[in-house]
Amino acid sequence: MLLKVLDRITLLGLLPEKGDFTTLKIVRQLREDLSFSEIEHELLSLQQTDGRLTWNPQADEGKEVEIGAKASVLIEDQLKKLDKEKQLTSQHMSVYEMFVKE
Repeated sequence: MLLKVLDRITLLGLLPEKGDFTTLKIVRQLREDLSFSEIEHELLSLQQTDGRLTWNPQADEGKEVEIGAKASVLIEDQLKKLDKEKQLTSQHMSVYEMFVKE
């Protein structure tokens, strides 16, 4: 799945901190896959200032990230939970459309 910077940041924020052993292994791998390498930091001009992350949107060609069935269900469940609690933000919209099948 081709993910832009904002999608990756949003997904990183959705991943659960707690769960059973197999879930945490999947989450750990997904966190690594969604994270940014040193080369990406340089290419995207990633900078964190006052708790905000900025980057050069023209350099954001996206990154191909493999997201398995179990990880997809975890993400979908988190998004549905936020939706039910009316806690979705505009930042969630693109990943919601990618993962939630209604």
